[in-house]
Amino acid sequence: TCSLLRSPKGFPKLKNDTFLRAARGEETEHTPVWCMRQAGRYLPEFRETRASQDFFATCRSPKLCCELTLQPLRRFPLDAAIIFSDILVVPQALGMEVVMVPGKGPTFTEPLKEVEDLLKLRQKVDVTAELGYVFQAITLTRHSLEGKVPLIGFSGAPWTLMSYMIEGGGSTTMAKAKSWLYRHPEASHRLLRLLADVIIDYLVGQVAAGAQALQLFESHAGHLGPELFQDFALPYIRDIAQAVKSKLKEEALPLVPMIIFAKDAHYALRDLAHAGYEVVGLDWTIRPQEARAQIGKHVTLQGNLDPCALYAPKEKIGELVKKMLESFGTQRYIANLGHGLYPDMNPEHVGAFVEAVHAHSRHINKH
Repeated sequence: TCSLLRSPKGFPKLKNDTFLRAARGEETEHTPVWCMRQAGRYLPEFRETRASQDFFATCRSPKLCCELTLQPLRRFPLDAAIIFSDILVVPQALGMEVVMVPGKGPTFTEPLKEVEDLLKLRQKVDVTAELGYVFQAITLTRHSLEGKVPLIGFSGAPWTLMSYMIEGGGSTTMAKAKSWLYRHPEASHRLLRLLADVIIDYLVGQVAAGAQALQLFESHAGHLGPELFQDFALPYIRDIAQAVKSKLKEEALPLVPMIIFAKDAHYALRDLAHAGYEVVGLDWTIRPQEARAQIGKHVTLQGNLDPCALYAPKEKIGELVKKMLESFGTQRYIANLGHGLYPDMNPEHVGAFVEAVHAHSRHINKH
C-alpha cells in the first residue's frame, strides 16, 4: 500500500470519524481510542521493519513511515492513526545533529552550551526543504489508510525541544536546560520563539499534506513548576494554537482539531483548557473527575490509563477501562494511555485495552 508518492488531493472518503467527532465535542456511539507510541517496538513487525535501518533514516523514508503507521491498524480496531516520526526532527531542521544511540536514546552531538551557540542555529527555516519528508509520509499514509481512520500529525512543544537541545538527550533533572531559564531568560525566550515559529509552519504543513488532527507534545512540562511553566511554556503553547489556526484559515486549509498533551502539568490544567486547543491530553497522575472539574465542559479530554496497567491480566485491563470510562463519561472523551506504550508490552494486552474501550463505552451509552 505504501508505494507511490501521491498528491495531497483527492484523499479517500473517511469511513470512521468517531475520533474527530469526539475531539470537536460532537456525540459519538462509542468512545474513540488510540495509543501514544502505537507504532512501536512492542510490535514484532515494527522491529522487523526497523531492524536494518538507522532510526532517523527511517523517519526520513516516507515509505517506511507509512508502513510503520499502518502496522497497529492491521492488528487493532483503533480509531486514529498517528504518523510515525519523532519530535527531534525540528531541532534537526534548525541544523543540529541528533543520532539515536542504542540503549541510550536520542543524543545531540553538539548540544547548546552557551548563549552564543544560538547563532549556530538556522534563523529562518524553510520547513518544506528541511521537513518535506514528513509531509510526504503524511500524504502517502493518508492515501494508504483508504479512509479507514483519521491521521494525526504532531510536533514537540518549544520547552520540551529546548530541553533536549541543551541537555543533549534525556535527563532526570533537566538542570542544564532549567539553568538557562534562570540565568538567561532573554536568550531562552529567543530560542523558544524560534522553535515556536518553526513548529507553527511545520504543523500547518502537516495539515496541507493531509493530517486531520494535530497533537503538541509538551513531554517535559513536569520539570517546570507553575511559574516557569507560565513564563516559558504556556505563552508558546497558546501562540502555536492561535497562529496555526489563523494560518490554516488564510491558506484555506481545513481547521483540524488540536490536542495539547503536557505531561505532569496538572498544576496548569485550567490554563491549558483556555489555551485554544479542542482537546487536552492527560497523563495518569490525575483523577478523571478532578480533570473534568478543572477543564470544564467545552474541551474534550484524552487519556489517561497508566501505561503499566497493560501489564495486568486482560480481565483486569477491562475493569480498569470500565472504571476510567465511568469517571470521564463516554462523551467529549478520547480514550488513550497517560503516556506511550513501552517496548516490552504484549500486543494482545493492547488489543484488550482497545476492545474494552469500545465494548464498555457502547454498553454505557445504551444504558
